[in-house]
Amino acid sequence: MKYSEARPYADPERAARRIVEIASTVAPVQDGRLHVELIYGPFLFKDKGSPAEYGAGMSLAIERGWLTTHESGTYVRFTPAGADLFA
Repeated sequence: MKYSEARPYADPERAARRIVEIASTVAPVQDGRLHVELIYGPFLFKDKGSPAEYGAGMSLAIERGWLTTHESGTYVRFTPAGADLFA
């Protein structure tokens, strides 16, 4: 018996790719900076992801070298490898 649907972003790989996809649509502010709230908001409210799924996806995107994050955690930047995903 199945009581609930599977979460679309329960797989960190899928969440990471969606985060990078959302980030590619955000206009950079200064020096290629992308504010995380412009990525976090659509992921949570439009795509109905959970905070845990966002955290796992963002960690995987950073681990894979697609994004780098500032030590404050307020913004991210694309790496060359991350930019190549949408070239």
